[in-house]
Amino acid sequence: MEFLEFEGKTTEEAIDSACAFFEVTPEQLEIEIVSVGSSGIFGLGGRKARIRAARREEAEEEDLLPKAREILEGLLEKMREPATVTATHEDDRITLLIATDDAGLLIGKQGQTLDALQYLVTKMLAKQTRKKVRIAIDVEAYRARHNEALALLAKKYGDKVKRSGKSVTLNPMNPYDRRIVHMALQGDKDLKTVSRGEGLYKKVIISPVKKRDNQEDAAGQA
Repeated sequence: MEFLEFEGKTTEEAIDSACAFFEVTPEQLEIEIVSVGSSGIFGLGGRKARIRAARREEAEEEDLLPKAREILEGLLEKMREPATVTATHEDDRITLLIATDDAGLLIGKQGQTLDALQYLVTKMLAKQTRKKVRIAIDVEAYRARHNEALALLAKKYGDKVKRSGKSVTLNPMNPYDRRIVHMALQGDKDLKTVSRGEGLYKKVIISPVKKRDNQEDAAGQA
């Protein structure tokens, strides 16, 4: 894997340059940050951000499939949950599908058990292979149903925000769910979304782009 250096005023700009050069998305690149940009004082003495980037080799990610499946099967065995695991590779992500007679137990309340398994497999695979790979674990298409319901919920509250002119704060979500909400509303020019909070679980705030006259922006708890 051959790394090349790219510069920009910011790290994001340097990454954009790398993506344009390789004609890929950021997820398809291995990226190392050499230095972050600095604007200096009064625009003087600033320095550019520098990164090293290389195109991910698909063959390498496909080689990780049996390892990812082995890790998940080991966790399920320790949980004494008989199941069959299949692994597929698509774009920049490894998807592990679990077939079991007790899907509800593995999904857990609001998908928390599934999220925990996904987190553990991701961390364990990264530690064993020293490679960062996106892992998605699903049982009986739970993710697809959950994502659809979450996107509909986001649009419902988005409509509420536009009618009232007031911001709405959703309950704390993991990074995966927050991304679904942001994506569901990113095409609406009348709304903006932002994540706030500390730690893994943060709240998404849906706000109107323009406030109504004589009306303060207030956040309502969803």
